[in-house]
Amino acid sequence: MNRIDQRFAALKAEGRRALIPYITAGDPAPQHTVGFMHALVAAGADVIELGVPFSDPMADGPVIQKACERALRHGVRLSHLFEMVREFRQTDGETPVVLMGYLNPVERIGLEAFADQAAEAGVDGVLIVDMPPEEADEVGPLLKARGLASIFLVAPTTSRARAATICAHGEGYIYYVSLKGVTGSAILNAEDVAEHLAPLREMTNLPLCVGFGIRDGASAAEVGKVADGVIVGSALVNRIAENAERPEAIPAALKAVLGEMRQALDA
Repeated sequence: MNRIDQRFAALKAEGRRALIPYITAGDPAPQHTVGFMHALVAAGADVIELGVPFSDPMADGPVIQKACERALRHGVRLSHLFEMVREFRQTDGETPVVLMGYLNPVERIGLEAFADQAAEAGVDGVLIVDMPPEEADEVGPLLKARGLASIFLVAPTTSRARAATICAHGEGYIYYVSLKGVTGSAILNAEDVAEHLAPLREMTNLPLCVGFGIRDGASAAEVGKVADGVIVGSALVNRIAENAERPEAIPAALKAVLGEMRQALDA
């Protein structure tokens, strides 16, 4: 088992839900990212999703789009993310790290080179938003051979047949998109989420984690009643944006948001 599998196994044994924060690497400047990652762990993160900055993040709303723009202004590239993960691993060898982004930056450096460098840096999983399992025949085996989990999205509009295909190819956990739309776009309905997760549980033993619309402790707790984990992105990236001119205040702001969610999930 890689670190993702180990973490979910431990959480299941404890009867707890995973808390998975997302931040965009290099936002507001690359020298701060590793410190933010450690702050998230201190606040109760079980897995960290580290966003790869991209000029056209089609699944993301304005909050994460602007985060990508801030990072790209500093020239942040995949090679910098690998350096960040290596630095993070110097003092944290346990918290799983998932790279989340789009296929274009991966193809720029080459699929095999990406898989090699990600594994060497200490990455545990990869979620390429615009690479469905039907198109993952080449990169999937490369990741698997290096112990990297291929993580896929399931949406409310996904058909049952296609959801079964996704579950068959998925590893680590399934990322269930709770809303129709982009990140940060609306308020989720926990009852609706529960209805969509029920058939997925018949298709896979992988943990089902829910993202899009998790804004605070209350929404995290509601989703935690029906999911194996909650994923929070825009609420954290908003705090980074609000403090972009004084990055020394960001770790405390991240801890405040995530700490409330951790407490609510564990209550």
